[in-house]
Amino acid sequence: MSAVEGWITKRFDEIGKIFSGSTPSTTIRAFWNGNIVWVTPNDLSKLNAPYLRDSAKRITEKGLTGCSANLLPAGSIVMSSRAPIGYVAIPTVEFCTNQGCKSIQLKEDFTSEFTYYNILFNIGKLKNLGEGTTFAEISKTALSKVELDFPSYKPEQTKIAEILSTVDRAIEQTEALIAKQQHMKTGLMQDLLTRGIDEHGNLRSEQTHKFKDSPLGRIPVEWEVKTLREVAHGGAQNGFFKKPELVGAGYKLINVSEIYQPFGIDTNRGSVERVDATPSDLLKYGVAEGDIFFARSSLVLVGIAHCNVIRTINEPTVFECHVIRIRPNKEIVVPEFLALFCQSNIARLFLMSRAKHVTMTTISQPELEALRVPVPPTLEEQTAIIDSVLSIECTIRHAENQKNKLSSLKTALMQDLLTGTKRVTVLLNDMEAVRE
Repeated sequence: MSAVEGWITKRFDEIGKIFSGSTPSTTIRAFWNGNIVWVTPNDLSKLNAPYLRDSAKRITEKGLTGCSANLLPAGSIVMSSRAPIGYVAIPTVEFCTNQGCKSIQLKEDFTSEFTYYNILFNIGKLKNLGEGTTFAEISKTALSKVELDFPSYKPEQTKIAEILSTVDRAIEQTEALIAKQQHMKTGLMQDLLTRGIDEHGNLRSEQTHKFKDSPLGRIPVEWEVKTLREVAHGGAQNGFFKKPELVGAGYKLINVSEIYQPFGIDTNRGSVERVDATPSDLLKYGVAEGDIFFARSSLVLVGIAHCNVIRTINEPTVFECHVIRIRPNKEIVVPEFLALFCQSNIARLFLMSRAKHVTMTTISQPELEALRVPVPPTLEEQTAIIDSVLSIECTIRHAENQKNKLSSLKTALMQDLLTGTKRVTVLLNDMEAVRE
C-alpha cells in the first residue's frame, strides 16, 4: 500500500501482462521486410520523445508466426531489458519486439503516459535488477515483481502525464530548433569560408565576382591560400608536461577539456584546472588572448585536432603537453577567423587524413602546420565573417540554455508529481466544478 493518500502500490504483473520478444530466422527472406513494426533496443535508443511510430526493420505475418514474438496493441509500454536496460517508449502502432525488449499490455486502470513517466522515474530500480555475466538483463520474472506507485484515481494519472508531456513537447521543439540552426550554421560556414562577404555585406558569387582555382577549391581572386605556419608566429608548439603532484594550485592551465567549450575559451571559469609551474615555464608556455589550441591525441580518430581560441584571459595561464598551440599573426589573420576555419569540415578532414594511428591517434606539429588556410585580404572581411557565424551561434546557445532549463523543470516536476509530493487533485476539482 502506498504511503500517499489516494495512491496505490502495484507490481508490474498487476498493471498489465508482460511479454518477452523474439527474432524470426534471419535466413528466411519471407520473414522480413513486411508491415509489422519489430522493435529493438536500438530503435528505442534513437527516440527523443515518448512515442515510437516505426522501427528500422519490419517483419511479415510469416515472420511473426515463425517465432515466439507477440503482436501488441498501440498504447502498450515497451522497454529495453538488455543492451542496455532502460530505454522506454509508447508505440503508437501495433508492434512486436526482439528478445532485447519487454512489453506491458496495460490494464484499463492505468494510463500509458503516466506509466511511461513512472517507469522512467524508477529506471534506477529496474537497472539494479540486471543479471548476467556478459551483459545485464532483466528477466520477465524479476520485472514482474517490481513495484510502482500510482494514483488510484485515473484522471489524476492523466493530468500528471499531461503536465509532463507538455514539457516534453517543449523540449522536443527546442531540440528541433537547435538541429535546424546547427544545419544552417554548417551551410553558412561552408559559404563564408569559400566565398566570403563583399563590401556591401553580401555573400560573393561567381555571377557577380571573380573567383580562381586554389588548393581549397574555388575562392575569390582577392584571397590567398597560406599554410597554418605562414599565418602564425613561430609555428606549432607543444605544451607544459604537468606532473600529477603539481596539479591543484598555481597558474591556470589550458588542457584538452577547455577545447570542448563553446566557441571561444574563457579562462575566467571557476573550473579551470591549475598547476604549480615555475616562472620560466610561464615564459615558455604562457597563454595570450587569440592563441589557438588543438587536441594533439585521442583514443578515437574523430577526437584529434579539435581546436578552440582564447577569447578572454585574466591571469597568468600555461598550457599542457596534450594540446598544441598556434599563435596567429594578427596582422595577417584575425584569431577567431583562423579558429573558425580550423573547426570547419575542410580542415577537420585534412587533419584527420594526416593523423597517425598507433596506441592513440595523434597529429604532429609539422602535419598541423601544413594545413592550408584561406586568407581574405582585409581583417574587416574576416571580422564580418566571424560576426555572421557568431550571430547564429548565439541563437544556438540561447536555445540550448532553454533546453537545459526545460530539462531541469521536467526533473523537478517528475520528483514532485510522481511521488505524490505535489498533488494535481486541486486542478482536477476545479475542472469538475467547471463541468457542473
